[in-house]
Amino acid sequence: MHHYEVEVVWSGATTDYRSYSRNHEALAPGRPPLPGSADPVIGRGDADRWNPELLLVASLSECHMLWYLHLCTESGIVVTDYRDAAEGTMDDQRFQRVTLRPRVTITDPARVDAARELHAAAHQRCFIANSMNFPVVHEPAVTA
Repeated sequence: MHHYEVEVVWSGATTDYRSYSRNHEALAPGRPPLPGSADPVIGRGDADRWNPELLLVASLSECHMLWYLHLCTESGIVVTDYRDAAEGTMDDQRFQRVTLRPRVTITDPARVDAARELHAAAHQRCFIANSMNFPVVHEPAVTA
């Protein structure tokens, strides 16, 4: 079992729905504060801060990347660059889908197909994706 602790801190006054601040900080021992707010479009938040929806998409992207890099290392595939243009789609009540679009550069052109196939294995191992109740799909591209 793994255990994670995060403290979310907010202060202000909720006297009026339109005027109270949605700004807060997420804190974890030994890490810098993460400035958070609500989504500005749906929750009157600060567009310069992270919102829960962005953090969820980032978590899915990061988990996939970390598993992918692990599997590439185990397979002897050398990755030199990894970028993901992840996107989440949500209706008024819940996420409907998250699409990961990793763009990966490797050193060996002969291993491009093998590197592309490892995305499926990374998806299977990503415990964040496995915890979601909506589709998490990936559209990878690998070049050497």
